[in-house]
Amino acid sequence: MELKGAVAIVTGCTGGLGQRICRAFADSGVQVAGIYQHSKEQAEAFAKEWSALGPRCIAIQADVTVPEDVQRMVDQVMAAFGRVDILVNNAAFNQTVPFKDLDGLTLELWNKILLANLTSPLMCVKAVAGIMRTQGRGRIVNIGSIAGLAPLGSSIAYAVSKAGIIHLTRCLALALGPDVAVNAVAPGTMMGTRMTSRLAPELVERTTKSAALQKPVDRDDVAQQ
Repeated sequence: MELKGAVAIVTGCTGGLGQRICRAFADSGVQVAGIYQHSKEQAEAFAKEWSALGPRCIAIQADVTVPEDVQRMVDQVMAAFGRVDILVNNAAFNQTVPFKDLDGLTLELWNKILLANLTSPLMCVKAVAGIMRTQGRGRIVNIGSIAGLAPLGSSIAYAVSKAGIIHLTRCLALALGPDVAVNAVAPGTMMGTRMTSRLAPELVERTTKSAALQKPVDRDDVAQQ
């Protein structure tokens, strides 16, 4: 797909990875709709920064776990740009509960994590799939995690949600291909993040060696994928 002039929706645009994805798109000439839930001033400042690179970029408020908000989000993007070429499901929810602390993993927390990390991306895909099919092209990228490939991460619920998003990606690729391509990126330990700073050096080294790239990466490296 020719990126210059394309329109991308990126959820979770104010997070460390989300804002780098948006900036990488803008740097390639992609028009960006950055989706945020709470940080309005930050999101609008980022959108202004991305627009300074050339393409038109906007910030849209939406809670992507709410179906009505997801539809409103897409309607606003269509009103602003007239098309949707790319969707990046980046927004996620995370709360640390040690794997052995099953009592600490309440059903309420389980449902909240699965809603944010698995059900919400599906809702976003369903909202743009018809548009992309009508256009005859589209690209969907789901942000997974190495925790979806092995029992790692901040909680059992988080690991299961990321395993789910990886398999959902495979299923959606079959459902929407060949015109709409669906892929997932599964980062491991990203240097410079709060989570990585809490890990023991030997664990960082071990997980880095188990990853496909076999080297430390940061959020900019992941955004370029």
